[in-house]
Amino acid sequence: QVQLVESGGGSAQSGGSLRLSCAASGDIHIRNCMGWFRQAPGKERVGVAVIGSGGSANYADSVKGRFTISQDNAKNTLYLQMNSLKPEDTAMYYCAAALCPTYNSMMTMLRRMKEADFGYWGQGTQVTVSS
Repeated sequence: QVQLVESGGGSAQSGGSLRLSCAASGDIHIRNCMGWFRQAPGKERVGVAVIGSGGSANYADSVKGRFTISQDNAKNTLYLQMNSLKPEDTAMYYCAAALCPTYNSMMTMLRRMKEADFGYWGQGTQVTVSS
Protein backbone atom coordinates (compact mmCIF):
# COMPACT_ATOMS: atom_id res chain seq x y z
CA GLN A 1 0.00 0.00 0.00
CA VAL A 2 1.04 3.57 -0.70
CA GLN A 3 -0.31 6.60 1.10
CA LEU A 4 -0.25 10.00 -0.56
CA VAL A 5 -0.92 13.34 1.13
CA GLU A 6 -1.09 16.55 -0.87
CA SER A 7 -0.45 20.05 0.41
CA GLY A 8 0.23 23.53 -0.92
CA GLY A 9 -3.07 24.34 -2.56
CA GLY A 10 -4.82 27.62 -2.04
CA SER A 11 -5.80 30.80 -3.82
CA ALA A 12 -3.73 32.82 -6.27
CA GLN A 13 -4.20 35.67 -8.66
CA SER A 14 -3.97 35.15 -12.39
CA GLY A 15 -0.30 35.17 -13.30
CA GLY A 16 0.73 34.03 -9.85
CA SER A 17 2.44 30.86 -8.64
CA LEU A 18 1.78 27.99 -6.28
CA ARG A 19 3.74 24.86 -5.43
CA LEU A 20 2.00 21.64 -4.59
CA SER A 21 3.64 18.88 -2.59
CA CYS A 22 2.74 15.23 -2.24
CA ALA A 23 4.27 13.22 0.60
CA ALA A 24 4.38 9.50 -0.10
CA SER A 25 4.68 6.76 2.50
CA GLY A 26 4.18 3.02 2.74
CA ASP A 27 5.42 0.60 0.11
CA ILE A 28 7.46 3.10 -1.89
CA HIS A 29 9.39 1.58 -4.75
CA ILE A 30 11.98 3.41 -6.75
CA ARG A 31 10.27 2.35 -9.95
CA ASN A 32 7.05 4.13 -9.14
CA CYS A 33 5.57 6.49 -11.65
CA MET A 34 3.93 9.49 -10.07
CA GLY A 35 1.68 12.18 -11.40
CA TRP A 36 -0.63 15.08 -10.83
CA PHE A 37 -4.21 15.08 -12.04
CA ARG A 38 -6.89 17.71 -11.68
CA GLN A 39 -10.65 17.85 -11.69
CA ALA A 40 -12.62 21.01 -12.24
CA PRO A 41 -16.29 21.21 -11.15
CA GLY A 42 -18.50 19.26 -13.51
CA LYS A 43 -15.57 17.87 -15.48
CA GLU A 44 -13.60 14.66 -15.61
CA ARG A 45 -10.31 14.19 -13.81
CA VAL A 46 -7.47 14.68 -16.27
CA GLY A 47 -3.72 14.28 -16.25
CA VAL A 48 -1.58 17.36 -15.69
CA ALA A 49 1.94 15.95 -15.43
CA VAL A 50 3.53 12.56 -14.91
CA ILE A 51 7.11 11.67 -13.97
CA GLY A 52 9.05 8.43 -14.02
CA SER A 53 11.75 7.25 -11.64
CA GLY A 54 14.55 8.53 -13.87
CA GLY A 55 13.07 12.01 -14.10
CA SER A 56 11.44 11.68 -17.52
CA ALA A 57 8.24 13.68 -17.52
CA ASN A 58 5.27 14.51 -19.67
CA TYR A 59 2.80 17.36 -19.45
CA ALA A 60 -0.66 18.17 -20.66
CA ASP A 61 -0.55 20.69 -23.49
CA SER A 62 -2.51 23.17 -21.39
CA VAL A 63 0.28 23.44 -18.80
CA LYS A 64 3.45 23.00 -20.84
CA GLY A 65 5.89 25.79 -20.19
CA ARG A 66 4.05 26.87 -17.03
CA PHE A 67 4.08 23.84 -14.72
CA THR A 68 7.05 21.71 -13.65
CA ILE A 69 6.82 18.31 -11.99
CA SER A 70 9.73 17.09 -9.88
CA GLN A 71 10.46 14.63 -7.13
CA ASP A 72 12.81 14.32 -4.19
CA ASN A 73 13.41 10.61 -3.76
CA ALA A 74 15.23 11.10 -0.46
CA LYS A 75 12.14 12.78 0.97
CA ASN A 76 9.62 10.63 -0.92
CA THR A 77 7.97 13.83 -2.04
CA LEU A 78 6.49 14.85 -5.36
CA TYR A 79 6.14 18.50 -6.36
CA LEU A 80 4.24 20.53 -8.90
CA GLN A 81 5.50 24.06 -9.43
CA MET A 82 2.74 26.08 -11.07
CA ASN A 83 3.64 29.42 -12.62
CA SER A 84 1.68 31.87 -14.74
CA LEU A 85 -1.53 30.54 -13.30
CA LYS A 86 -4.78 31.07 -15.17
CA PRO A 87 -8.39 30.95 -13.94
CA GLU A 88 -8.86 27.77 -15.97
CA ASP A 89 -6.28 26.08 -13.73
CA THR A 90 -8.84 26.20 -10.92
CA ALA A 91 -9.50 22.62 -9.84
CA MET A 92 -8.95 20.00 -7.20
CA TYR A 93 -5.44 18.63 -7.72
CA TYR A 94 -4.67 15.00 -6.94
CA CYS A 95 -1.38 13.19 -6.51
CA ALA A 96 -1.25 9.66 -7.92
CA ALA A 97 1.22 6.77 -7.96
CA ALA A 98 1.63 3.54 -9.89
CA LEU A 99 4.25 0.87 -10.21
CA CYS A 100 6.25 1.08 -13.42
CA PRO A 101 8.34 -2.11 -13.38
CA THR A 102 10.00 -1.62 -16.75
CA TYR A 103 11.24 1.23 -18.90
CA ASN A 104 8.57 0.49 -21.50
CA SER A 105 5.78 0.55 -18.93
CA MET A 106 7.09 3.84 -17.61
CA MET A 107 7.16 5.44 -21.05
CA THR A 108 3.67 4.16 -21.78
CA MET A 109 2.41 5.57 -18.49
CA LEU A 110 3.99 8.95 -19.22
CA ARG A 111 2.61 9.09 -22.73
CA ARG A 112 -0.94 8.07 -21.78
CA MET A 113 -1.36 10.11 -18.54
CA LYS A 114 -4.51 8.11 -17.91
CA GLU A 115 -6.32 8.08 -14.57
CA ALA A 116 -7.03 4.37 -14.94
CA ASP A 117 -3.30 3.55 -14.98
CA PHE A 118 -2.78 4.83 -11.43
CA GLY A 119 -3.80 2.77 -8.45
CA TYR A 120 -2.93 5.04 -5.55
CA TRP A 121 -4.44 8.45 -4.96
CA GLY A 122 -4.29 11.26 -2.47
CA GLN A 123 -7.37 13.09 -1.25
CA GLY A 124 -6.64 16.23 -3.23
CA THR A 125 -5.84 19.86 -2.62
CA GLN A 126 -7.88 22.75 -3.98
CA VAL A 127 -6.34 25.37 -6.24
CA THR A 128 -8.36 28.49 -7.03
CA VAL A 129 -7.11 31.13 -9.45
CA SER A 130 -8.91 34.43 -9.72
CA SER A 131 -8.69 36.86 -12.60
